Amino acid sequence: MIRFWNKRLKTGILTEAPDIDEELAALRKSLKDEVKKKFAGSLAIRMVDSGSCNACEAECNALSNPYYDLERLGIYFVASPRHADVMLLSGLMTFNMTPHVLDAYAQIPEPKWVVTLGDCPAMQAPFEKTFAVNAPATEHLPVAHHIPGCPPAPDAIIRGLLAFLKKI
Repeated sequence: MIRFWNKRLKTGILTEAPDIDEELAALRKSLKDEVKKKFAGSLAIRMVDSGSCNACEAECNALSNPYYDLERLGIYFVASPRHADVMLLSGLMTFNMTPHVLDAYAQIPEPKWVVTLGDCPAMQAPFEKTFAVNAPATEHLPVAHHIPGCPPAPDAIIRGLLAFLKKI
């Protein structure tokens, strides 16, 4: 036990938080300003998976960690579409999920927007339109913005949300 503490004292703390780089800090400030201007400081997003591999969802989960911390910027992921301002749609529009996605969209109060995430909703992924796939999402929903990537990195998602906010 003494060896452990001696080694611990020599090496110090190895898990310190990394410094946020200047580009990400500027991006976060711009995003916070846009959310404050367009949504009075609070943007609620309903994430809907319409048939994906869950890579986009994993990248969105990273947005809640202390490094990116979207909640500090006023962006929240909500569990109910009735509390959402924006639907963030990932995955292919599958035959079985299309009615549920349309139902979730109908429950979002006006004004509402759809932002697609990843290559699947835009049919840029290596999938073909078959009996099980009702894609692209633009055939079923009024898509306001698309965030490309397979999967997009968290900073790319932040850039995409910023571009969407500047567009509306």
